Amino acid sequence: MTLDADDFNLHLVKCFDAPACTEIIAELARSPDNQAPVYGASGETGAVDQRVRKVARLTPPPETIELVRQRLLEVREGVSAHYGINLTGCEEPQFLHYREGDFFVAHQDGNTALLRSEREQWRKVSVVIFLNPQSAHLEAGCYQGGSLVFTEWRADRRRGKYEMAGDAGMLVAFPSETTHEVTPVEWGERYSIVSWYG
Repeated sequence: MTLDADDFNLHLVKCFDAPACTEIIAELARSPDNQAPVYGASGETGAVDQRVRKVARLTPPPETIELVRQRLLEVREGVSAHYGINLTGCEEPQFLHYREGDFFVAHQDGNTALLRSEREQWRKVSVVIFLNPQSAHLEAGCYQGGSLVFTEWRADRRRGKYEMAGDAGMLVAFPSETTHEVTPVEWGERYSIVSWYG
């Protein structure tokens, strides 16, 4: 069954305008990267497992990290009001670069008994910021595939999926216990930022 954004209690905020997104992407394109780890059974430090998560994590200059962190703190009050919970902080943002074939399997970020580390127990709301748009056509600066897909599988809920296309500068917030994934990128490069409020 196809569900919609309301079924997953998503909260959308325009976080950055197009010029800011272009500037951040240009900075990220010059930044060093490493394969992003997976957390869970591997412990607090995480481990690279490309069967689960295949994406590069970038390390931009401190000024870029601080710019995004400040914007996340500005948005926090609205996110807190939307979910009716007091959110006191956010994790340092992660800057991600998905190339063709990169993906992240269905998972949850926290606030569930399935995840037991201190980090995951602290997380209440997850956020994704799209930096460039998804497109059905081959366009410069865009990507195909790489959708953010939410899945509801619990017996006491309406079961189904909602596929969200990326829109440059858009922040989507969702409860951290929500099952979500990034489908494989089919063409182009997908730049995004993730963080968590607790």
